Order: sequence, then structure tokens, then C-alpha cells
Amino acid sequence: MKRIAVLASGRGSNLRAIHAATMGGALAGVAKIVLVGSDKPDAPALAFAVESGIATVAQPKNSLGREAWDAAFVEKLAPHRPDVIVLAGFMRILSKVFVEAYEGRIVNVHPADTRKHQGLGGYDYAFREHLEETTVTVHLVDHGLDTGPILAQRTVDLRGALTLEDVEHRGLAVEHALYPEALREFLITPPVGLRK
Repeated sequence: MKRIAVLASGRGSNLRAIHAATMGGALAGVAKIVLVGSDKPDAPALAFAVESGIATVAQPKNSLGREAWDAAFVEKLAPHRPDVIVLAGFMRILSKVFVEAYEGRIVNVHPADTRKHQGLGGYDYAFREHLEETTVTVHLVDHGLDTGPILAQRTVDLRGALTLEDVEHRGLAVEHALYPEALREFLITPPVGLRK
């Protein structure tokens, strides 16, 4: 089974979906979460990991520069030997140091079509623009901001959504279904050029 390290900064809803998928869903028998890491020691995602018997690593934001912070974090991940790094609401832009350490093995979920909207605020953008649908994207992380190869996409029906909270709720429901499925496909059949 592949060893997954999930990095999260918040409540960890995608972490929970991925964990459930490893226990009896799309990722059962394919992968297991060996570590949950965060840049926020009080993140609910870490509390969930502890409750679930999963190892945790927390490294708070500090005065270190981005590359020095990433280098220290990579060092903390190494003993857990993750095959894949899964970003699940990890609110840091990874530096060259981190990306090169796990090149081709860092996966992210983004609340928009990455060819149209990068960075923060994907659901906010969809709400402000009164879009009838948006797209959830699972992609590999490269040296750009949400510019890596797309692994999977799925549309989110936003017709009748009257509040940002409704948009986010619908989007997260799609994320929670798509992310484990996309991870399974990636782990079983990596894209050509990334196979080892």
C-alpha cells in the first residue's frame, strides 16, 4: 500500500474524506495515511489525526524564510517515508525546496478550474461572478501556483445557490467524492512520465 502524508491547515474535511476512503472506500487496500502535518498546531485536522491514531507533525509559522521553513518541514516528514504528499487545505505556497523533494508526488485539490482561476478564493469568485457551475480540479503541484498537470476535474452545479456558504457546501461535497477517486487513479496508474 502507498503511504500518504496529508498536509492541512484547517478543519480537515478533505482529510476526513480521504481517511474514510482508505478505511472502506476508493482507497481501501491502495493507500494508508501515515502522517498528518500542519503549519498550525491547533488545527482541527491534527486533532482528528490523533483521534484516529495517525502520527502528526506540526511546525508553526515563524521567522524562517519560506525555503528554510520548507526544508525543516521536509526533514520532519522524511522519517515517515511518504510515497505521496496530499494537500488538503494546506494554506502555504510550497517553495522549490519542498517541490523538488517530492517532485511528481504532491497532489492538491483546487476549488476552480486551474486553467481559469489560480490561488485563493475559488468559491468566492464563482459566487461573485454568479456562475451556474464551477469546477473542482485535482492536480499535481509544480513550481507555479496551481499550474501543475491536471489529474481529474468535476463540475459543481451552482444553479439556485444564494449564498457563498451554499456554494462552498456544494463544492466541498464534490471535492470529498472526487479527491479520493483521483488519488486512487494516480496511485494505481500514475501519468506517463511520472511512473517509477
